[in-house]
Amino acid sequence: MYGINEVGSVLEGAAFAAIGNDFSEKWFAVHTSSRHEKVAAQEARDLGITTFLPIVKEVRQWSDRRKVVESPLFTCYVFVKIVPNNRERLKVLRINGMLRFVGTLGMGIPIPDEQIQAVQILSEKQLPLCSHPFLKIGQRVRIRSGALSGVEGILTGRSGERTLVVSLDAIQRSLSVRIEGYDIEPA
Repeated sequence: MYGINEVGSVLEGAAFAAIGNDFSEKWFAVHTSSRHEKVAAQEARDLGITTFLPIVKEVRQWSDRRKVVESPLFTCYVFVKIVPNNRERLKVLRINGMLRFVGTLGMGIPIPDEQIQAVQILSEKQLPLCSHPFLKIGQRVRIRSGALSGVEGILTGRSGERTLVVSLDAIQRSLSVRIEGYDIEPA
């Protein structure tokens, strides 16, 4: 089997083999060209690939005006849900702007559904989100009630405010949301 990496060279044999014999769809992070996230995600959707591109609205200030713009929460990344086999990977990598799967040997590391679902829930609620430095240590918590019930993440404090950080291990990126007033418990 052959696959194309980000510069168009060919990867051979086991270096681009499918992960096991699992035929279920899994989420993967794909590194994209800078500022190509929206176009690449749309082209993938046009090809029938399930994608997720978390978007945040930000107010940008220019010298003569202010405007609300939509930007990717995690720049240079698009999440795709595919069966981890060569054919599906190549289908994704042939999309303009898609560079490589995040992980070893360009095969990608599956992202747990729970991590993607947590980011989806937070982005659907249109809460004020911001990218957050990746955290691997700290208290893991789960929100027990309210609109974010069941969302798990790492509890941090910043300027006296309680913040929940949801991390995506595969791309070493995180997002944070204020959770003041939410009932939380250890996960």
